[in-house]
Amino acid sequence: MLAEMRIQGLGVIDDATLELDPGLTVLTGETGAGKTMVVTGLHLLGGGRAESSRVSAGAKRAVVEGRFVASPGALELAEEVGAEPDDDGSLIAARTVSADGRSRAHLGGRSVPNGVLGRLAEAQLAVHGQNDQLRLLRGSDQRALLDRFAGDPVAVPLAAYRARRGAWLEVTAELAERRDNARRLAQESDMLRHGLAEIEAVDPQPGEDRELVERARRMAEADDLRAAAESARAALSGSDDGESPGAVGLAGQAKGLVEGSGDPALVELGPRLAEAVAVLADVTAELSGYLDRLDADPEQLSRVLERQAELKSLTRKYAADTDGVLEWAASARERLDGLDTSDEALAELSRRRDELSAELAERAAEVTAARTEAAGRLAEATTAELEGLAMKDARLQVGVVPRPAGEGPVLTVGGRECHAGSGGVDEVEIRLVPHAGATAQPLHKGASGGELSRVMLALEVALAGSDPVPTMVFDEVDAGVGGRAAVEIGRRLARLAERHQVIVVTHLPQVAAYADRHLVVQKASGAGVTRSSVRRLSEEERSQELARMLAGMEDTDTGRAHAEELRAAATAHRDADRAAAAPADLAQARSRRAGGARGGGRSRRRTVAQAG
Repeated sequence: MLAEMRIQGLGVIDDATLELDPGLTVLTGETGAGKTMVVTGLHLLGGGRAESSRVSAGAKRAVVEGRFVASPGALELAEEVGAEPDDDGSLIAARTVSADGRSRAHLGGRSVPNGVLGRLAEAQLAVHGQNDQLRLLRGSDQRALLDRFAGDPVAVPLAAYRARRGAWLEVTAELAERRDNARRLAQESDMLRHGLAEIEAVDPQPGEDRELVERARRMAEADDLRAAAESARAALSGSDDGESPGAVGLAGQAKGLVEGSGDPALVELGPRLAEAVAVLADVTAELSGYLDRLDADPEQLSRVLERQAELKSLTRKYAADTDGVLEWAASARERLDGLDTSDEALAELSRRRDELSAELAERAAEVTAARTEAAGRLAEATTAELEGLAMKDARLQVGVVPRPAGEGPVLTVGGRECHAGSGGVDEVEIRLVPHAGATAQPLHKGASGGELSRVMLALEVALAGSDPVPTMVFDEVDAGVGGRAAVEIGRRLARLAERHQVIVVTHLPQVAAYADRHLVVQKASGAGVTRSSVRRLSEEERSQELARMLAGMEDTDTGRAHAEELRAAATAHRDADRAAAAPADLAQARSRRAGGARGGGRSRRRTVAQAG
C-alpha cells in the first residue's frame, strides 16, 4: 500500500505531504484547489507521462515522492534493479520533472528508467479515473477485465494456448512460404547445389591458396635460391678440394688452439667454441636439406599454377580465399536443408501444421469455456452491485463470442473459422440493460456518464477479491451521480476498502461520509499567486467540510446537523456491512488491514536528493 506521498512544485501545490493509512481515504476541496494535482502526482509515481506544464510557475522542478509498504513482487523488482528498501522494509519511489521537461525517476535511492516505476505501479497501484471509463468501452479492455476476474481458470489454458500458437504460426508461415515461393526456392536450391558441386569438384583445403602462393614463388625463383643456398653452405663447410676452409673448420681449429694452450682463461672458451661448431654444422646440414627439396621442375610449377587457377575460379564467385569458400559451402548445405520443396517435405509440414492446429483449437476452446463460465459470474455479481447503486432494474450482460476470421491468422474451432489472436479466439462485450424493458446495448451506446461511473465501480467491487493490487485510487468516478446513488457509491467504496487501500477524490459529501480518514486540499492566495496545501481533518473538521460540500453551510447549525446525520448513516451502513460479511472474510480483511497499519507507520524519511 501507499503509506505516504509528498508533492512539491506541482501545479498549485507548493509543498504538501499526504500521510495515508489502510481503509478508505477521501480527498476533497473546492474546485481549482488542486485535487487533480494529487492524482497527477500518483500518475507520475506510476511512471506516467511527465509534462513541464505541470511544474508550478517560478519553480525549477516538480517532485513527487512516495513510500510504499512493498509487496513481494515490488521487493523482487527492487532487488532486480539494485534498489534498497528503507529501514522498515518500505520502498521509496520518486519522480522529478524539471521546468525544461526533463524527467528523472528513482527507486530505493537508485536512479532507474521511468519504466521501472511503471512496473512498480502494476504491483502496487491502480488509478481509476474518467479516462479509465473510456478504456472500459474498448473490447480488448473488456476481455482483459473478464480474464482478471476469472483468474487461473483462464490464465492457465491461455498461457498454454499462447505457447502453442507461436509454434503453429511458425510452421504455418514456413509452409506458406514453401508453397507460394516454390519456383524461387527451387531456383535458389539449384544455384546452391551447383555451387556445392563446383566446390566439391575442386576440393579446396583450408589455407591451401596461401601455401600455393609460397610454393609458386619458391619454384619460380629456384635458380637464385639454389645459388644463395650453395654459397652459404660453401662458406660454412669450405671448398670441396679443401683448399679453402669453411667456418665449421675454422671454428674447430680455434677450439683446438684454445684447449691446447694450457692457459685456464683460454681453455674456458673451449665449450663455447664447441657449441658454435655444433650450431654451424646443424645449419650446414639444413642448407643441404633445403637444396635437396628445392624443386625447379617446370612441370611441377605448371601443376601448382593450374591448381591456383582452379582455386581462383572459386574465390572469384564465393569468397575472398579458400577458407571463405569452405564457410560458404557449409552455409549453403545448411540453407539447402531448409529449402526442401519436395512433396514429402511439404506433406510433413502440412501434417505438423494440422497437428498443431488441432492442439491450438483445443486450448482455445478451453479458454472460451472458462471465459463463458466467468462471464456469467461477473454479470451476476456486477448486476447485484448495480441494484445497490440506484440502478435497481439495470442488468449487466457479459458476452463471449468467437471473433470472426478476417485479417491475420485463422483457426477453425468447433467447425467455425475464427481469428486466432494472442488473447484467444474470443470477443468479449459488456452490455447494459439500463432499465426494465430496455434493449441490451454496448456500454458506449447504452450508458450515460453517471451510469458508466457506477458500472465501473460495480465491476471493481466484483473484481476486488481477484485483484492483487493493494492500492486503488478513484478520481471523481462519482461524476454525474447524486442522491441515493451517491450514498451507495460511498457504501461500495467502503466495502472495497475492506480488501484494499482505497483513495477517492470526490466532490460528493455522501461519498466522503464513509471515509476512515478525510484529507482536504485548501488553496490560499497571496501576492497574486494561488498555492494549495493538503491536511488531515479532525472529526469536528470533517463535519464542517461535509456541511460545506452539502450546501456551503459549514458555519450553520443546520449544515453541521445535516453532516452529522450523514456520517451517522454511513457508520450504520458500514457496521451492517461488516456484520453481514462472512466471518472468515472479515478476519482476513482485518488481518490485512492490521498488517498494513503496522507497515504504514512513519519511518525515516529520505529526501529526493538522498533518493538520487
